[in-house]
Amino acid sequence: QEQLVESGGGLVQPGGSLRLSCAASGSIRSIQTVAWYRQIPGKERQLVAGFTSTGTPTYSNSVKGRFTISGDNVKSTVYLQMSSLKPEDTAVYYCNIPIFRTMLTVSDTVRLGWGQGTQVTVSS
Repeated sequence: QEQLVESGGGLVQPGGSLRLSCAASGSIRSIQTVAWYRQIPGKERQLVAGFTSTGTPTYSNSVKGRFTISGDNVKSTVYLQMSSLKPEDTAVYYCNIPIFRTMLTVSDTVRLGWGQGTQVTVSS
């Protein structure tokens, strides 16, 4: 049974950085099957970053150039390095396994139930 646990959120000033971690356990074969999502207050949960079926990182337009997804198969952990944070990045961040991945995209729909997520607040 797969399980994912998010951590690393917090309060940060605009322009600052944070690194989120997603610890995976259970029958997850590759850490590249895990993606990051976020839910901004008042909006639907959306994909932030993931790996395509070829292992290429892909990002939403709103975070491209500022966020970096990476994975460590030995530690079974996926990271989201967030830099140049903006107030509009304030959200609860979740990791999950997308229903499908293509050569270019990662789905918004996911396989697992949502965990508690980790709150990121960008504010001065």
